[in-house]
Amino acid sequence: MARWADGDAELGVEGGNLAVPLRIAASYRARTRGLLGRTGIEGAILLTPATSVHTFRMRFAIDVAYLDRTLRVIALHTVPPNRLTAPRIRARHILEAEAGAMEGWGVRVGVRVYVHPASG
Repeated sequence: MARWADGDAELGVEGGNLAVPLRIAASYRARTRGLLGRTGIEGAILLTPATSVHTFRMRFAIDVAYLDRTLRVIALHTVPPNRLTAPRIRARHILEAEAGAMEGWGVRVGVRVYVHPASG
């Protein structure tokens, strides 16, 4: 299973050739902060480890992709503000982005995503 530290990276999507800016939240503090207080996000944030999320005190709806240990998408939902998602037993990581972004990147159930070091 992959292990990361807090920081910047790039997200790749199986079958695509785009590099999406990615913020990794691996520490308890970074996962707890997540997207709280932001008015939006450019790219995505990866919460690791994680099996569920909440959107309390958030200002916008988000796409939530539940990832298994191989970074394959096992579920994908759009979650409005002030909600709590149910834990997914097989999930090991969660990818979050602004609502609608993941569809444009080709993220869907069954697709693998990749984490690459940030370029330049």
